[in-house]
Amino acid sequence: MVNTLFLPELREMLAERNAHDLHEFCIALNPARLAEYMEGLTPAEAWQVVQYAELKLREDIFLYFQHERQIEIIESQDRAEVAELLADLPADDRVDLLYDVKEDVVEEILPLLPADERREFLRLRAYPEASAGAMMTTEMAMIEEELSVRDALVALSREAEHVETIYYIYVVDKDLHLRGVVSARQLVSSLGKPDLKVSDLMETDMIMVNATENSEEVTRLVERYDLQAIPVVDNQRRLVGIITHDDVLDAVRQEATDDAQQMAGIAPLEDSYLQTGLFELAWKRGIWLSILFIAAAVTATTLDTYEDKLKQWAWLMMFVPMIMSSGGNSGNQSATLIITAMTAGGLGVKDWRRVALRELCVGLILGSVLAVFGVLLSTVLTLRDPDAHKQTWWPLVIPLTLVLVVTSGAVSGSMLPLIFKRLGLDPALMSNPFVAGLSDILGIVIYMTVSMLLLR
Repeated sequence: MVNTLFLPELREMLAERNAHDLHEFCIALNPARLAEYMEGLTPAEAWQVVQYAELKLREDIFLYFQHERQIEIIESQDRAEVAELLADLPADDRVDLLYDVKEDVVEEILPLLPADERREFLRLRAYPEASAGAMMTTEMAMIEEELSVRDALVALSREAEHVETIYYIYVVDKDLHLRGVVSARQLVSSLGKPDLKVSDLMETDMIMVNATENSEEVTRLVERYDLQAIPVVDNQRRLVGIITHDDVLDAVRQEATDDAQQMAGIAPLEDSYLQTGLFELAWKRGIWLSILFIAAAVTATTLDTYEDKLKQWAWLMMFVPMIMSSGGNSGNQSATLIITAMTAGGLGVKDWRRVALRELCVGLILGSVLAVFGVLLSTVLTLRDPDAHKQTWWPLVIPLTLVLVVTSGAVSGSMLPLIFKRLGLDPALMSNPFVAGLSDILGIVIYMTVSMLLLR
């Protein structure tokens, strides 16, 4: 909900160009609250307001604007003013913002950036979007291994304002090869020995990632080792940047959103839901909806092949939805568990035998539980159908089918993500639509096969 508390006053101050009051407004609250109070303004009005703040504060407020508003401001406002703001942003934030800006606007802004920032932007943008290089910032604290504790602290005091974090301080040689890491606490604690070399303090057993590494591997390492930041190196182990925990959180949130959309049979949206056009939204949903429709058509065709048997034993028809949904639900549960386990890094394709055995056992257990309910339900629902009770083995049809359908759903649902992963496809995007179709077809085939074996 838009906070309208200050909107009338802000618009009045803008109309009067009241520089003093607008400046006071910008310094009165923390940047996050200021951005919230300006949500009701147009992007142009919000940009006018932040112009009355100092550059550093203007940058902080701007970063709290919604992403869509940031993009609209960059594309619509004076290029020189925008370039001044972008030049002061952290390198990774600058790349993330301009990645979504129209290419022609980026081409107009780039010449206005200082040469160092321009080169840095072009270098970072060259990395693939889902790589560690695209996530990293180059504003990290680093010192040479031959420095003394005293000299290291002096060097850090000059750099502190321009780096992303000084929680970790990376130790390099003269060619920027990563040698180790020390913390600010270690350096401060060693002030009693000011001539001690940094190389004698640093930790050499450290976690790092290559710049070309996938972002999923980065998030896995940061989560596993509970890191505040992780260094990024090139193929020669030269330090090229760091990825901080806030960037990892953004990546995790985006991955979770993509996975949730993919598992629902939707191609991931590039923009937010409200910012995505109707035709693009329909296209991304329609692709997999069409595939699911084809799967349903195959299911209907399969069901049609058993039409004569269903006419002969009409009471079987009332249980078809229950059988299909039981298999589908079991398969989707297994697929979701396997996909999340693979995402967390606790499971790989090599574990397929263990997975298959576990899901076989779990499927039999769950199927047996549902079979108990199936006996009770089938007994009640067939009381008014004397034809059902003429068959000797009719009480076993539904429970036996449920055991087999739930078990097959669990095994197939667990195997499909691993198969797609092995083929180099995205398990989250591919698995669930195929699990749904396969479970429905298997459910019908198993149900009718069991019926024909037990009923005469």
